[in-house]
Amino acid sequence: MEFKISRELIQELELLIQDNKEQDVLHLLQDMHYADVAEIMEELSDEHAIYVFNTLDSEKTAEILLELDDETRVKILKSLTAAEIADELDELDTDDAADIIAELPQAKKEQVISELEDVEHAKDIVDLLRYDEDSAGGLMAKELVKVNENWNVLTCVKEMRAQAENVTRVHSIYVVDDENRLKGRLSLKDLLTTSTKTPISEVYIPKVDYVKVDTENVEVARIMQKYDLEAIPVIDELGRLVGRITIDDIVDVIKEEADKDYQLAAGISQDVEADDSILELTKARLPWLVLALLGSFIAVTIASNFQEAINKFPVIFFFTPLIAAMAGNVGVQSSAIIVQGLANNTISGSLFNRLIKELSLSLLNGLILAVILILGSHFIIGVDYEVGVTVAVSLVAVIIIAALVGTFIPIMLNRFGIDPALATGPFITTSNDIFGILIYFTIAKVILGF
Repeated sequence: MEFKISRELIQELELLIQDNKEQDVLHLLQDMHYADVAEIMEELSDEHAIYVFNTLDSEKTAEILLELDDETRVKILKSLTAAEIADELDELDTDDAADIIAELPQAKKEQVISELEDVEHAKDIVDLLRYDEDSAGGLMAKELVKVNENWNVLTCVKEMRAQAENVTRVHSIYVVDDENRLKGRLSLKDLLTTSTKTPISEVYIPKVDYVKVDTENVEVARIMQKYDLEAIPVIDELGRLVGRITIDDIVDVIKEEADKDYQLAAGISQDVEADDSILELTKARLPWLVLALLGSFIAVTIASNFQEAINKFPVIFFFTPLIAAMAGNVGVQSSAIIVQGLANNTISGSLFNRLIKELSLSLLNGLILAVILILGSHFIIGVDYEVGVTVAVSLVAVIIIAALVGTFIPIMLNRFGIDPALATGPFITTSNDIFGILIYFTIAKVILGF
């Protein structure tokens, strides 16, 4: 069951810290999960958070560092010497250690690396730092279990025992040749049920999913999600096994990508959080708000050109928000489905066929809504059938155009290497508002004859 942090617990901890009761602080926190301790530290003042961190042992604080939000972690790291940071990193897997070192200033980064006691650990971390953080190389850890295809089962078991000491969790056993090229994977069941003298080359499974060091992190996530993998090996340009990526790292990637897409869809152009400064939040929100304002100006300008129609049939003016709202909603619906399909790699077939399908769907929805509109506007509001039909025809046309735009734009953005999530935000809403108003008044002019 998830641990819930109460205000009373925070207050109790703060009193213990103020009275400098280290043993009581340690007793209160020592049995808690490191993720819960990190959450508690984020609720404390900087001084108290640092106090808690220094009170706990490095085996636990190393994991706490990974769970802290970026702002709190930076403050903790600033309070530590290079040697103290190195002690923390010695407790972590290479991928996590590399992530923390990457956040340090260059000068301190070099000092920390020089303070690492385990030379091999330090070499692995330095190797990981050269990869782009959004690539498989930037995600992978060096810790893994591998065996040579030329070994027999007995030798394999002995080597695995030695390697497993440095691996937090053994997800898979990989098979390599003398050049360290990935050949396949080894089933633990086959290993246990096979004679100790049997060569591994006769036992291992040659089919294995893998990614290359330069594979984008979102592609790694897609592959692991598709094949339900808990871990996936990473190879270099020569096919040599250089690391593995585990599911916990991929969960973080999926969450970050979802957060980014959600913010883009909401019209937020930068990665921000609720606790960020007013200036940062303004910079993230203002560009799309300006775009929405410009779009509204265009819509107002279009409507002003039909002043005569509004004077002659003032009732059509009151349907303007309905048309604009339906255009925006349909466009967002269509684009959201396409963006989701592109993200999951489930969009197949030609663009033409996709547009034809969307045309049929929007036509059906539009006709149903048009009938409801005609009847509702006549019996509830008392609008003439002529005006009701005018609005209904406009609604069908607007729905069709909005659906086609919502389908076409994200697909084209994706083809040009632009994040299609951009299409589900104010971009689609604003453009469809403009098209909606233009189509509405144009059709009204044709049918009502003004």
